[in-house]
Amino acid sequence: MILNWIWVAFFAIAFLMALGRTIFAGDFGIWTEIMNSSFTQAAFAFEISLGLTGVLSLWMGIMKIGERAGVIERMSRLVAPFFSRLFPGIPRNHPAMGAIFMNVSANMLGLDNAATPMGLRAMQEMQSLNKEKDTATDSMIMFLVLNSSGLCLIPVSIMMYRAQGGASNPTDIFIPILVATAVATLVGLLALCIRQRIRLDAVLCTWMAGIAAVAGGVAWFFSRLEADKVQLYSTFIANLILFTVIILFIGAGVRRRIKVYDVFIEGAKEGFKTAVTIIPYLVAILVAIGMFRASGALDIFTGWVESAVAWCGGDTRWVGALPTMLMKPLSGSGSCAMMLDVMQANGADAFVSRLAAAVRGSTDTTFYILAVYFGSVGVSKTRYAAGYALLADLTGAVAAVLVSYLFFG
Repeated sequence: MILNWIWVAFFAIAFLMALGRTIFAGDFGIWTEIMNSSFTQAAFAFEISLGLTGVLSLWMGIMKIGERAGVIERMSRLVAPFFSRLFPGIPRNHPAMGAIFMNVSANMLGLDNAATPMGLRAMQEMQSLNKEKDTATDSMIMFLVLNSSGLCLIPVSIMMYRAQGGASNPTDIFIPILVATAVATLVGLLALCIRQRIRLDAVLCTWMAGIAAVAGGVAWFFSRLEADKVQLYSTFIANLILFTVIILFIGAGVRRRIKVYDVFIEGAKEGFKTAVTIIPYLVAILVAIGMFRASGALDIFTGWVESAVAWCGGDTRWVGALPTMLMKPLSGSGSCAMMLDVMQANGADAFVSRLAAAVRGSTDTTFYILAVYFGSVGVSKTRYAAGYALLADLTGAVAAVLVSYLFFG
């Protein structure tokens, strides 16, 4: 229901903004800009789905081999003490547990291309347990918020963008991003545990403390490396683990005497079907976002916030990263464009550029995740998923601002 009203609000605000600019500023071209944006975004949604087709086919095929070989089942046992508490509606040895584990692991390594197919697989497994096929279950919502909070130990892509932008130390935002995303994840989990009445027992608290400890350990390890080694090692570790998973799954299939090629093709076909299924959902959300942005509403809101902060006597430097902050839940490419625009205008080493990078990496793209994951299984009633995902987004953004002032202010 929340997502429904947010979607309607995008169109309503865009229309009212265009009407106001025409009446009060004589801007007749705004209507063309908004409609052109709608066409561009609709085409972009199809391009995204088309681009996902190959990746989905690959990883759904690999996941199918892992499932038939029993590897995913063994992985689900490994995380059963933690996930069985976070996802009480999923049986301990159900394939969904292994798929969730693989998705979360890929996200933590910054492997977006691998995380999405694994996440879609997890949603399909959870949907098989869903009695009301058009309504999100508590487990689905918990999974969506985990993805939206975007816990990432190695933000490779952002460090790469900073290197391309000429930053003197592209990796200096590594620890701020790690802290911000860890805070967003923990707050999102705790809030949902309270909402879903999940008891915070010793096991659950120990695992959450472990997440914080792992994040801290990674931060400590990389903080001791030379700047030029951070990106090299982080990329190496992430891709080594990814390729190891592929070999592990195929090797387990060969050991079980499974026809791994035939099983891969079977899974790849499922991936292709999933990519086609999500097209309408992507078109719906990306067109709404594009029209909202083209109307100029985002720029006006940013100006109001900057004036209010200045009037209160606050530091307005962080407001320059506000467009990135606001765009992050709406569009991954949009927030990336905002971040790059800030870097180009102010220099990659400026405070606001570093802050924009920290914000960009603090959480994931909420509405994209909601559209793709729920759309892949035909869930239209998302219940309170959007609200709690946005809470994680807000927490991550605030944490990114505070940590950036601590490190760079």
